Amino acid sequence: MKKKILISAISVIIVYIFINTISIYSFSLKDQKRKADVAIILGASTSNGTVSPVYQERLNHGIDLYREGYVDKLIVTGGIGEGNDQSDAYAAKQYAISQGIPATDILAEDTSTITQENLENSKTIMDQNEYSTAIIVSDPLHMRRAMLLAKDAGINAYSSPTQTSKYVSLKTQIPFLAREVFFYIGYKWWEFRFIYVIIFLVILFALIIFKSQSEFMERNNVSRET
Repeated sequence: MKKKILISAISVIIVYIFINTISIYSFSLKDQKRKADVAIILGASTSNGTVSPVYQERLNHGIDLYREGYVDKLIVTGGIGEGNDQSDAYAAKQYAISQGIPATDILAEDTSTITQENLENSKTIMDQNEYSTAIIVSDPLHMRRAMLLAKDAGINAYSSPTQTSKYVSLKTQIPFLAREVFFYIGYKWWEFRFIYVIIFLVILFALIIFKSQSEFMERNNVSRET
């Protein structure tokens, strides 16, 4: 009986992980770009004022959205990383300026260290400037979690993943996808932890009742046979 319960629990977990993996991958293929006030470009690492290849691809996509008239402003994000004297947002802004974007159209969120802070701090900037809509820009596999975080930050947001990405081979995509599945599930479990605890307790109670009934029936059958 215990073995059956364990197998059932493991099966449920595997199915749950699989469903979320498919959700993250399928959402990575969607581009919801439309006219919005700003594009929020989620940060990646920089080194000595130079944006990383991953961040550069995100910035290029945000710049394309600006040039194509989808947004009027860019919000670049990222605080000061280890070993740097300036923030990732500063390096990103300098890169965008070098690509011909007016400095007045670039807003910098320069205190964050994680995606959640990128978006929460960007929402503060939006509120300060009375912006109401945003296009979120990041790598495709990052978008599902980013949009969930944007929603929780109160941003009226649309997803627009980069058209090109440094995560192109299976060797790079699989670890990135696994990382996103882990953090996406982890965030959802934390956000809805009370609901999940109640569901878990209900299932546990049902299993206990089922086990008790099975043992009662087995004892009755043994009694009848004797």
